Amino acid sequence: MDLDITLFYRVAYFVVIMVVTALVAKFAKLLIRRLFRAGMPLVATHAQQVVVIIVWIIGALFALELLGIRLDLLLLLIALVGIAAVIAAKDTLQNIASKYFSDVYVPYKVGDLIKVKNFSGRVIEINPISTILLTENEELISIPNAVFLREIIVNISPHAWKEIIIPMVISKEVDLPEFESEVLKSCNKLKMYFDERFPPIIAIKKRTGKSVELRLTLLVKEPSKKDAIVSEINERVNEIIERMKKRE
Repeated sequence: MDLDITLFYRVAYFVVIMVVTALVAKFAKLLIRRLFRAGMPLVATHAQQVVVIIVWIIGALFALELLGIRLDLLLLLIALVGIAAVIAAKDTLQNIASKYFSDVYVPYKVGDLIKVKNFSGRVIEINPISTILLTENEELISIPNAVFLREIIVNISPHAWKEIIIPMVISKEVDLPEFESEVLKSCNKLKMYFDERFPPIIAIKKRTGKSVELRLTLLVKEPSKKDAIVSEINERVNEIIERMKKRE
């Protein structure tokens, strides 16, 4: 009888912890969203995903511990496997991570003419591991993405100093044409800051089973105002995303 009561309490505690974990994950997601309100929407989305996964892992471990399951050996094995995997794939992971930061913070894209170290050429591909340049002699140069975070990059494309690229990610359930229309309307309210010869352009970068990644391209009149414009546009885009999410 005492064993049944103990088991009942353990199961009850397990359920309570999982419910609390779900609430904490939701709160953490809202907190990250608020903190990144004026930041890159793509960065905010990835940050939310990472934080939610961490919260669920911690909650699950606490819940399993309360059920009487010893996790010492399991955690040790996970840590050892994780360390071994990171060491084995160190260079690959470094390039993949660098590619992510390059997408957000480094001012070059496919089609740009750039110089990095002793190499120069037109960017024809940016994959998770490397960036491919085509030289004037039609030679292909493959440069590891990690190099772009360590070296000085010169973008010699025309109008490169005017360009702002804002990555965005939305749920696949969101009406894409409506979202694009709302973003362009919002940009139109700031048109006094943009080069009227080049209207804002939204292009689809990647589709997955759950989301769509887009890229908003703008050309500004004054480079000194780029930071303020980026902050304002990001805040407006995040507001549109939140408004449309509530209607899903």
